[in-house]
Amino acid sequence: MLFQVGGQGTRPTFFEMAAAQQLPASLRAALTYSIGVLALRRPFLHRVLDYEDEFFSLLMLVLETHSLRTTDASFSESLYGLRRRAVKIKAMKDDARLNPGDGIQHSGLEKRQRVLSVVFLVVLPYFKSKLHSIYNKEREARLQASLWGHVDERFDDADIFDRGEDSVIPRGNLDMEASVRTRLTKKIQKFIGACYPLLHASTEGFSFAYQMLYLLDATGFYSLGLHALGIHVCRATGQELMDTSSRISKTRSRERERLRGPPWLKALQGALLSGTYTVLDYAQTGLIAAVFFFKMMEWWYQSAEERMSAPTIYPPPPPPPPPQVAKEGIPLPPERTLCPLCSQRRANPSVITVSGFVFCYACIFKYVSQYKRCPITLMPTTVDQIRRLFHDV
Repeated sequence: MLFQVGGQGTRPTFFEMAAAQQLPASLRAALTYSIGVLALRRPFLHRVLDYEDEFFSLLMLVLETHSLRTTDASFSESLYGLRRRAVKIKAMKDDARLNPGDGIQHSGLEKRQRVLSVVFLVVLPYFKSKLHSIYNKEREARLQASLWGHVDERFDDADIFDRGEDSVIPRGNLDMEASVRTRLTKKIQKFIGACYPLLHASTEGFSFAYQMLYLLDATGFYSLGLHALGIHVCRATGQELMDTSSRISKTRSRERERLRGPPWLKALQGALLSGTYTVLDYAQTGLIAAVFFFKMMEWWYQSAEERMSAPTIYPPPPPPPPPQVAKEGIPLPPERTLCPLCSQRRANPSVITVSGFVFCYACIFKYVSQYKRCPITLMPTTVDQIRRLFHDV
């Protein structure tokens, strides 16, 4: 069985389709890398990185809509000289020995197919990216729980400070008053964490199957989305490229003719419209140049050994729980801003390093000098283990 690797005919090769499919991911990586570098000097750009999915989806929505409207191809496909064509199967009963592709006719895209193409190119990848982000957070939480235990179990203040009638007011009741929205959000996250691997495996499996069938020339559809839309991706001919340029010029001319108002207003609107088209045209070229430039710089400054020897990053362990209050120790005050020794608002707050509890400096210095221990936990300590706090909450 022969594989299609040549560039003959209107059917794109597997490598052309694979390159067009990988281009948006490379573009996103390049933009994220460049914005991350610029954010080192312009901190406000971190807001863009915080909403990376939304900004990139909006950018691709503009580019894909403009490209499908003008060239009948996606943004990446148009850069490789490819075009999308609607498939119409015509019954051929005269000769049964004809090839399966002989009864297929191609035509231009309909409006419905353009809209659905934008959905498959922009909307569905955006939702998949958000689901992947939620799944990663849920997996990280499960990993942290398996390594260090559940946070609720380690930081249950009711168990730590519960010593009977003299204990502080437990804060476990606050957790019981969690809103219905929070509980629903956690249930949804757990559901996504359980179902996303199956969804991801299904989509990747269908993608692999269609790509393998396309490579073996068993189907004309490169992906499940193209099959659902009834679209073939074909290589554009020289005449089609000239017709596309002519169609773009006619479309822009018709839009200028639709402008209404005084002559000066029409001239201003026409200039703005021309400027918008010019910006879009240059944006397509500039973005592709940015992809190759920044990916080359990333490869240049990061060696293969560093990429292969990157360690696995585990989530940081939670801080240890505070020590328990001794039965013979001084009870804690009801408010955290009060000194346990004088029951007044702390002056010159200072902490004992062996226990972490905070007192007035004069109170704790006098107590430790006399008893050589922490007044709450009764752990041995000295005045050298008293530290001044410069920020007290």
